[in-house]
Amino acid sequence: MKLYLVENIKTISNFILCLFISIPCCYSQNKVHEVPIRSFSISAPKPSMVKDFIKFIEEDLSNTPVNTLFLKINYQYQFNSHPELVDNNALSKKDVKQIVNTCQQNNINLIPLINLLGHQSWKQDNIKSLLRVYPEFEENPGNKLHDKDFYCRSYCPLHPEVHAIVFDLLDELIEVFEATGVHVGMDEVFILGEDGCSRCKGKDKAVLFADEVSKIYRHLNSKNLTMYMWGDRLLDGETTGLGKWTASKNATYPAIDLIPKDIVICDWQYKTAPPTPAYFALKGFQVISCSYQVPEVAAQQLQSVLNIRKFSNPTIKNRLLGVMHTYWGSFDSFYACYKDGNCSSDKIEGAIKTFKSLYH
Repeated sequence: MKLYLVENIKTISNFILCLFISIPCCYSQNKVHEVPIRSFSISAPKPSMVKDFIKFIEEDLSNTPVNTLFLKINYQYQFNSHPELVDNNALSKKDVKQIVNTCQQNNINLIPLINLLGHQSWKQDNIKSLLRVYPEFEENPGNKLHDKDFYCRSYCPLHPEVHAIVFDLLDELIEVFEATGVHVGMDEVFILGEDGCSRCKGKDKAVLFADEVSKIYRHLNSKNLTMYMWGDRLLDGETTGLGKWTASKNATYPAIDLIPKDIVICDWQYKTAPPTPAYFALKGFQVISCSYQVPEVAAQQLQSVLNIRKFSNPTIKNRLLGVMHTYWGSFDSFYACYKDGNCSSDKIEGAIKTFKSLYH
């Protein structure tokens, strides 16, 4: 009981400290240049849009403070190792090399993003790529499949054959992108440790999640590459009030104390700016604060990062790496809204406004 109380006092103290060092002392007009990483995340373009994407990098992105580009590729590349997994509108090696060269010429660090563990497919009528070709890899959702709010599928982290394929895909992306790191996704993993899975049933979900994170980390670390991942499954959605999306309500959050500390956490909080970057930093992780479609939230996140860096000791300061603007739509829709003002929804318009408020 005494140890339990001590640990809880530590947790509460850390949370109060998070709140204190995250309060903005003043509004930052635009001090984004002061943080080391100023990044943008977007889906890879279709082959027919590669020229426009390169034009965007050369004429637009290169004239902003952005120095890191996370490109969501998933199965949208013509993999030689597993051609059976290639999506429609997949980029060729030539396409990717054009993007790589353009980023290098403009001093932009290009990081491929592939969703691992979760986000493998959606509902019954939309099985894609890995689980379409290898249905035996699926973490069986059991009766959850029939829930009206069923979101997305996962692969089973304990399937004995899944990692051979996952690592083949990673290795091929690393080579073609000439990557210094890989973003492995791992957000919104709702299907894990399910009763319908004979391998995972009854196992601790935090341990399952941590073991999968660590397995992927070891593979990337053996190649001296940085691993980036989303941070939502590492936050307690109940205690923080953040809920089940930007945090976890399916018992994965204790994994934060079970995974390697040199993974870079991409902390996405889109509607509010809680002091979660400070929490990750106090836990020993480097962290990037991520925005989407609310300019005021992006501004608050940047100011919080700046405040923590300014008023903390060097150990904590150096863990607050910077910011990321994320865009969850096609490059086509982003480019049309960004260049011509042809915004097909309020959400897209909000995302463009947020990008411009952060980086223009």
